[in-house]
Amino acid sequence: MKSVSCRWLMMLIAALAVLSPVHAQQYPTKPLRLIVPYPPGGGTDTIARVFALKLSEAIGQQVVLDNRPGAGANLGLEIAAKTPPDGYTLLLATIANTISASLYAKLNYDLVRDFAPVTLLATTPHIVVVHPSLPVKSARELITFAKARPGQITYSSSGSGTPAHLAGELFASMTGVKMIHVPYKGGGPSVIALVGGEVSVGFPTMPSVIGHIKAGKMRALALTTAKRSPSLPDLVTLGESAVPGYDVGSWYGLLVPAATPKEIITRLHAETLKVLRLPDTLQRLDAAGFEVLTSTPEEYGAFTRSEIEKWAKVVKASGARAN
Repeated sequence: MKSVSCRWLMMLIAALAVLSPVHAQQYPTKPLRLIVPYPPGGGTDTIARVFALKLSEAIGQQVVLDNRPGAGANLGLEIAAKTPPDGYTLLLATIANTISASLYAKLNYDLVRDFAPVTLLATTPHIVVVHPSLPVKSARELITFAKARPGQITYSSSGSGTPAHLAGELFASMTGVKMIHVPYKGGGPSVIALVGGEVSVGFPTMPSVIGHIKAGKMRALALTTAKRSPSLPDLVTLGESAVPGYDVGSWYGLLVPAATPKEIITRLHAETLKVLRLPDTLQRLDAAGFEVLTSTPEEYGAFTRSEIEKWAKVVKASGARAN
């Protein structure tokens, strides 16, 4: 009797040992959801749509976008953190999430504890843009114009504490200008406000405004990053034209809920790198102003922790705080 029990136990262990690899080989067997913590129309939504389309083609299952804006881009992360860690919920994370870690006194999730990194996806610069009605054609002219009108010039952002907001605050602190910050619920609405003339200045990501710039609906003055972009090679940087040392950019990454099986993360990582290397993907992202940037899960995890630490210092220095 004892030998029979041992034999059944050994069979059970053997069955469990092969169950996980078989599951990984079969994954995915149904559509995936990609949570995007911003509304349609901004730079985050742009890369999400390109990525979701290509990943759908690669894995043979549809990747459905789920835009969940709100609470300073924190609502989408709260939802993602509570979903089952089965590989069927993905999250498009951004630099804003590492800023929120110190900007908010309390969050209903922990960016490091509640999520498992898959890979970085891309980076992009921000652009200093103005409504065409503003009589300035360079960053230096904007500084002079704004200094002559303290507290009269408005600039939009995708929300308090977002990169577009802190880019504006950094610009103000480094130049001595005083502008009024007008936060919106996402990059899309903030760009619409700029195009419509509700605000005069903005520091949005390149993908969210490159089409409007080429159409003449807003005027680009300078890039916020240290180097120029091949997407707009003739556009100068703030550092070289008016504000030496200025350097702000945004990045995007792919996360899944913590405790997602390692073999699923490995599969997602491999498929993501494949689609990001496709010529069609590279062309579409380059045209929109993105530069592909990939990593291992471990590198992305270390990068997230370093970004949280870096932005904590910036938030503290700026005095910014959100409830």
